[in-house]
Amino acid sequence: MAERATIARPYAKAAFEYARAANAFAAWSEGLKTAAEILADPRVAALTKSPAWTAAELAGLVTDVAGAKLDAGMQNFVRVLTENHRLLLLPEISMHYEALRSAVENTVDVEVVSAVPLDAAQSGKLQQALSTRLKRQVRMHNSVDAALLGGAVVRAGDLVIDGSLKGRLERLATELAT
Repeated sequence: MAERATIARPYAKAAFEYARAANAFAAWSEGLKTAAEILADPRVAALTKSPAWTAAELAGLVTDVAGAKLDAGMQNFVRVLTENHRLLLLPEISMHYEALRSAVENTVDVEVVSAVPLDAAQSGKLQQALSTRLKRQVRMHNSVDAALLGGAVVRAGDLVIDGSLKGRLERLATELAT
C-alpha cells in the first residue's frame, strides 16, 4: 500500500489550486483543519470504516458537523474524498496544503512555548527577530508551560531553539555525567 503522504499530496495540491483560483487560502486552511479535526475523533473515524454508512452519509456527517466553516467547494471536496475512500487522509491533506500555502505566501508558523505569558512587546520583538532570521513572515502561536522554569522554546518546522532554563539544566546535567 502506498504511503499516506504520497496519496494525500495530489489531493492537497488540488485543494491548493482551487483555493488559489478562488483567492481563499485562509478559508480553505480553516475548512481543511476543521474537517481534519472532525475525522480525528475516534467515533467518526470508526464510522468511515463501517459498511453501514454510505459515502454520501459520511460526507453529509462531516459537512453537517463543520457547518458554515465549509463552503460549497469544500463540501464538494469532502464528497470527492469520501467517494474515493480517502476521507481519513484529511489530516495529511491539510498538512500538505499548509506547506504549499506557506511556500507561496513566504510565511512560516512558529510555535513559542514560554515559562510565562509573553506581553505584546516581547512577542513583537521575538516575531521580528524570527522574521529576520528565517527570512519569512512569521505567524506566531504562543503557549505557556511553567515546567520550563524560565525562557522559551521556539519551533519553526525542523528548527528548534531551546532557550529554556529547563533545557539548559538538562544540557548541563548531560555534560557533567560524561
